[in-house]
Amino acid sequence: MLDRTSTQFSHVKPGDTAFTSGGLRDFFLYRDLGIADATHGKVIAHIVKANMAPEKGTGWHRHEADFQIVIMLKGWARFMYEDKETLVEAGDCVHQRPGIRHYLFDYSPDMEYLEIVSPADFKSVDVEPVCAIPEPTPWK
Repeated sequence: MLDRTSTQFSHVKPGDTAFTSGGLRDFFLYRDLGIADATHGKVIAHIVKANMAPEKGTGWHRHEADFQIVIMLKGWARFMYEDKETLVEAGDCVHQRPGIRHYLFDYSPDMEYLEIVSPADFKSVDVEPVCAIPEPTPWK
């Protein structure tokens, strides 16, 4: 049976939390959805949006996490997952299996995605390059 006593009810409206810098990447803005607090750190959910044009991207990395999904809400982003280029567009959902080496290297000015990760304090670990990265699309 699911233990419902260890988490709290949470309801965050768009005006309740602002987009802020200081997240994992300085070229993105993040809006906390209150899930980390409600789950006592079991899960984090935030909306991530483009803040600056892509120049060098995230670099090759992997996450120390048990679960991670990205749901693209607006725009698009191009990732390398291992050696496969993947275009993620509005409406797409990506499950990033634990430990997958990846690189977000290009995104549209209106890119916005929901990211859900467990645990909330997951780590990002730099890894050796897997393959060459295509050039990002210049913003106009």
